[in-house]
This record gives sequence, structure tokens and C-alpha cells, in this order.
Amino acid sequence: MTALLNALPIELAWYIGLSLVICLPGFYRVVYFISTGYAFSIAAIAATSLWLFRDSSTALSALHALGLLLYGLRLGGFLLWREITSSGYQRELEEAQQASSRIPMVGLFGIWLSVALLYVAMASPAVYALASPAPTGGLLGLQVAGLLLLYGGLAVETLADRQKSAYKRLHPERFCDVGLYRWLRCPNYFGEVTIWIGSFVAGVGALTHWGRWTTAVVGLVCIILIMVGSTRRLELKQDERYGEREDYRKYAARTPILWPLVPITSFRNARIYLG
Repeated sequence: MTALLNALPIELAWYIGLSLVICLPGFYRVVYFISTGYAFSIAAIAATSLWLFRDSSTALSALHALGLLLYGLRLGGFLLWREITSSGYQRELEEAQQASSRIPMVGLFGIWLSVALLYVAMASPAVYALASPAPTGGLLGLQVAGLLLLYGGLAVETLADRQKSAYKRLHPERFCDVGLYRWLRCPNYFGEVTIWIGSFVAGVGALTHWGRWTTAVVGLVCIILIMVGSTRRLELKQDERYGEREDYRKYAARTPILWPLVPITSFRNARIYLG
């Protein structure tokens, strides 16, 4: 029991409860479990961690948690703004709600608990970093490198969302292939993957026990699989909407789908069970 408590600080239990509360709107509209519930859970976990460990955190560990706080607030605000202002997104929400309307209550409770646990696992490297002594040597270098990835991913995701929103206001019926989308079909998803890889790398120095490693690795692997699955789902949706257009087919055939400079242009035939 002592080993388990050392591996999984009791604060994580509070974070799970916090995430469960924030995800409650998912019982009204299932998509909220994985949209605003996701964004604001990460923001709340980061903010709570900054407060709990305010007297013991280092400047770099505080920057780590601050990056996740900014990420969660930005994403949550963007999702709320899009829901309010975009009629197309409102239709997507309604379609998603109709598709999930047959989920039984026990299934909803399963989703609720699962996503709360996942969000805490994803944010755990930042919590562990705040709760641990400052790393030294190569581990300090990893922390700095991870923070550069985290903030770089945040910048890419923010810019990609802004570029696509601006383009869609002017060209609502055409696929976006300007700005970052000229080089990558899903730069916003690439930015998100980079954020979570960066968060994991920045927290490696605090993963001092098997339980911490397990929690952090599960969170990272799950979010990467979710983002790959989300990319595939978006590709299928765009194929359905734009597949008859020759310019879209040429764009999709030559443009990497998720990772820049990696010649993978499709996940259409991949078997992915998350996202």
C-alpha cells in the first residue's frame, strides 16, 4: 500500500473527482464528455496543481502546468465559441447526439468514469513534476525540451484553428488548404499530439516509480491513439464531402495527413479503436 501511495499521490483522487464533476454535462449531450469536459478538466487539473504545489514547485514545473492550463482554456473557449457561432458545428453536435441517443445509462456512466480517469492520466506528468524536486543533468534537459514541444504544439494548434476558422467563414463549402493546411491536412491534431508528447517528456524526471510511469504512459498512448482515430474519422468525413472534387483528391494524395515530412497521406484503411 505504501508503494502504491508513493506511485499514485492521493491528490490524483481529488483530480479524478474534479474531472467527474466537470464532465457531468456529458449526460445532457454525450459529446461534452470528450469536448468541453476534456478541455476544462485539463485546465482545472493544471490550475489546482499550481495552487496545491505553489510553495514547492520550480519555475519549469510551473511552466509545465501553466502550458496545460492555457491549452485547456484555449480549447474549451474555442469549442464554446464554435458551438455558439457556427451553424454547421451545431448540426454536427445534433447529429452526434442522435447517434449516441441509444447509449444506455450504464454506458454513459462507463464513458464518464473512463474519460475522467484518462484526463487525469494525461495530465499526471505535470502533477508529478510539480510534486517532485527539480531534475538535474540530462533530465533537466529533457524537461526543457519537453516544454519547448508543449508550447510549440500549443502555438501550432492555435494558429491552425484560427486559419481554418477564418478560411471557412469565407469559403464554407470548400476544404481548407491554406496556411499550415498547405503542408499538413490536420495541423491542429498534429499540434495536440505534440503538446502531449511534450508534456510527457517534460515530466520524465518526475516518473520515479512504476506507478507514475504506468499512469503517464497510459495517458500518452491513449491520447495519441485517440488523435489518430480522430484524424481517420475526419478523413472519412472529408472524403464523403469533397471526394468528388479533383482538387481535393490531388491535395489529399500529396499532403501528409498528420505528421509533417512523413509520407503518410491516409489512415482510411487503418484499424483504430479509439477516437
